[in-house]
Amino acid sequence: MRIALDAMGGDYAPAVNVEGAIEAVIEHGFEVILVGNQEILKGELEAKNYPRPLISIRHSSEVAGMDESTITALRKKKDSSIRVAVNLVKSGEADAVVSAGHSGVAMATALFVLGALPGVARPAIAATMPTLKGPFILIDAGANVDSKPLHLLQFALMGDAYVKAIFQREDPRVGLLGIGEEDIKGNELTKETFKLLKESDINFIGNIEGKDVFTGIADVVVCDGFIGNITLKISEGLADVITKMLKREIADKTTGRLGYLFLKSALRNFRKKTDYAEYGGAPLLGINGTCIIGHGRSTAKAIKNALRLASEFSSKRVAEMIAGEINERIPQSMTRKGKGA
Repeated sequence: MRIALDAMGGDYAPAVNVEGAIEAVIEHGFEVILVGNQEILKGELEAKNYPRPLISIRHSSEVAGMDESTITALRKKKDSSIRVAVNLVKSGEADAVVSAGHSGVAMATALFVLGALPGVARPAIAATMPTLKGPFILIDAGANVDSKPLHLLQFALMGDAYVKAIFQREDPRVGLLGIGEEDIKGNELTKETFKLLKESDINFIGNIEGKDVFTGIADVVVCDGFIGNITLKISEGLADVITKMLKREIADKTTGRLGYLFLKSALRNFRKKTDYAEYGGAPLLGINGTCIIGHGRSTAKAIKNALRLASEFSSKRVAEMIAGEINERIPQSMTRKGKGA
């Protein structure tokens, strides 16, 4: 297993990427190809203790900046670290690609170079999030701002296949995120999507409201990328604020400081369950290959876990499973219509 890592992508690149790659190869034994400026990466690796045959460098002369236009980066920076990394997957030199850089550029590059799976109208990001009963995935978490009912049906099927493969859940419960549980509530997109999901053979449990998302009622929560990304970012921010508020309250009171000794383990577990670094990254589902998109603020731990997820995704052939789900469960006439919509 060889994974191409966009070593120049992310707020703290390349140091945390190199550190995460070293931790990953030591812990899991697969190979990592660091893609980026060769001299800089050699400097980062110098004096580090790691199994040298498992980490190599592929030079790239450019970096897609976080503030750059996706179109500009795609057209003009053909030797960017993310482009070279994705090209390695296309050529078969790598089995998967991981990037914590510009997510829009990563998505566009993966779609442009690798292409969509047969029958897939729109790729989608599947973000793993915690609940009282274990993790669930939110799809789409930001790849598509504007979606149609067919796209959301495909998101549901892709999420269904992903949860079966990665979480080992035989019959995932799929919910549609909306403003009310009743069938008649929502906008035109959710109303039409509800009909398609109800007519499908997936385990559709109906509409779910925002307040129910983290109770564990569903294994797959489906929405368009606009709503999904807002949901994801609000959830990340809320988890951080709750942690800081608890620490402040504890620090302000003598009894709180004493109580912290008893709560320390529980607070640590809470932080672990809500920390994006534990999940590593989110796969871009629906492309003809494996692409894991990491958080821009990824730490070495997050990079290590993103690489682990990429290895698991590729070895379990999740992309092939998704292609099978789409082609077996959606009529080709609908797929063609969705592509032209």
